[in-house]
Amino acid sequence: MAGGQRLQRLNKSCILLIAIAGMERFAFKGVASNLVTYLTDVVNLSNSSAAKMVNGWVGFTSIMPLLVAPIADAYWHKYSTIMVSSFLYFVGLAALTTTALARSWHHRNRTMSSSFLSLSLYLISLGQGGYNPSLQAFGADQLGEEEELPCSKDDKCSNKKTIFFQWWYFGVCSGSLLGVTVMSYIQDTFGWVLGFAIPAISMILSILIFSGGSPIYLYKQHDDVLQAKKPLMNIFQAIKASALRCFHCEITLPNDKSEVVELELQEKPLCPENLESLKDLNKDSKSGMYLLANAKVMLKLLPIWTMLLMFAVIFQQPATFFTKQGMTMKRNIGADFKIPPATLQSAITLSIILLMPLYDKIFIPITQVITRQDKGISVMQRMGIGMVLSIIAMVIAALVEMRRLEIGRQMRSAGSQSETVPLSIFWLLPQYILLGISDIFTVVGMQEFFYGEVPRKMRTMGIALYTSVFGVGSFVSALLITLVEVYTSSKGIPSWFCDDMVEARLDNYYWLLAWLSAVSLLLYALLCKYYHKRSDSDSEY
Repeated sequence: MAGGQRLQRLNKSCILLIAIAGMERFAFKGVASNLVTYLTDVVNLSNSSAAKMVNGWVGFTSIMPLLVAPIADAYWHKYSTIMVSSFLYFVGLAALTTTALARSWHHRNRTMSSSFLSLSLYLISLGQGGYNPSLQAFGADQLGEEEELPCSKDDKCSNKKTIFFQWWYFGVCSGSLLGVTVMSYIQDTFGWVLGFAIPAISMILSILIFSGGSPIYLYKQHDDVLQAKKPLMNIFQAIKASALRCFHCEITLPNDKSEVVELELQEKPLCPENLESLKDLNKDSKSGMYLLANAKVMLKLLPIWTMLLMFAVIFQQPATFFTKQGMTMKRNIGADFKIPPATLQSAITLSIILLMPLYDKIFIPITQVITRQDKGISVMQRMGIGMVLSIIAMVIAALVEMRRLEIGRQMRSAGSQSETVPLSIFWLLPQYILLGISDIFTVVGMQEFFYGEVPRKMRTMGIALYTSVFGVGSFVSALLITLVEVYTSSKGIPSWFCDDMVEARLDNYYWLLAWLSAVSLLLYALLCKYYHKRSDSDSEY
């Protein structure tokens, strides 16, 4: 991926769209990465309430593409979807900035400010719901019709798509890195008004750049665009047609008893009023067959999608509990400068940017020798490796948290009331870096897997399936927090997410996530054994 020749294989429109995706991630991460700090320090929410609010918002944001993508695929062109949703995105960011400004001016009117805060956040979610999957699918379309995935049994022609997705993720991570590091520092140092205004400015600039690149884009139109107009509706019609055909026969006995009595199949429907609709459906019988097959493909993806949810739950921790964990640790560099805790999230994106080129240069050649496959490892194997690394990251996080709690309790026994322990925040770096490495394997693999496994006319839905993993994972994370709180309160013991970080037991929560993820990994491995990828003929639909 890192080689200059490979980068040159991507055309100008691909490179421009990758840069625009990076700008969007800068805007989003500039808000999301430090939002838990804003909610606890400015809005005055508790740790668990702030974590659940962030998880709920991120979950809604990530699941929105799954709701918007079918409408975009059926009724809108990707370009139009990107323009409309990006405008909503900007309005949400501008409203969020206005909320911070109003809160700084009118301290008493907190109720209205909090309501407006929620409204602005969910406006961002609505805009991103159409923006992200459409932009990525539109970017993949720039490679041309001949590069559709999968194009051969050995996947030789899919290399260009693989390179695109890796460079796309490289651009996304670059924007995320700037958003986490620069915006966290600005928000902690110069205030939240400026900290939210800059992402809004970045978003409006990305809209202008995107519209300026219109002449060089490839606007893909399939020959069978009429059949593709309403793919989900056609799937339901195909299911209806198959059900009707089950009754498209009648068993009768001949009236003449002298003849040999035998059963005949009369080619007339049980319900004559359905004859006209059946004729219309029969005209489209071939379309109905493969649309029904496409519905089966979507159902076939569901078990794999489900097993990836725990990976998504783990990825909610850096923006919530990892950040709160870092706030209680030694953050000084020199006499005056303190590291904003949210800045450590940049270790994830930085490790991706630095190590992703090594994936192609070192890891793939080694695996090619071992497996004797052109791609080294399959996409599903790639996702599995990332899941293993995420489990290791949670084990390390639990061990570091146990050490932090031990030091904190010793200080509390000595009479100190400070929550800050003399343990460097850099002890959190290994768990962040491991999550970054797991990202290289699983997240890039998920993008390629869901894009390649859905019908060609539903590629936006494929990208939405990938993002919805993290959306539902956020809701699962919020549900786990709620269940743990209910369990601890019923036992009469302090909550694992207690506001007093010396009394909190985040280590127990991390161990729980590690065990649940290990179970998901085992089930994922079993599913992979029996999963069959889409064939060449399937990719035509």
